[in-house]
Amino acid sequence: MIYVTRLNHTPVVLNCDLIEHMETTPDTVISLTTGQKLMVLESAEEIIDRVVQFRRLILQGPAQRRNEPDPAVEGAPDQLGNGNHGGR
Repeated sequence: MIYVTRLNHTPVVLNCDLIEHMETTPDTVISLTTGQKLMVLESAEEIIDRVVQFRRLILQGPAQRRNEPDPAVEGAPDQLGNGNHGGR
């Protein structure tokens, strides 16, 4: 799962296993195997980097990633859902 940002700046958690292909027109359009399309702010290269980082974390196993930050969710809320909400 990776975080992407819709054009209206709403974050979305995306199951990257469902990505069929991406287009840059000039916005990035992600086509999913379900037929759904998402237009996002991130470039295709950024999304590819996040998918690769996510898959690396999966392959590392839990012992090695226990104390490491998750680069695949850069700028996203932490694993408990605590984002940067101004002290809330």
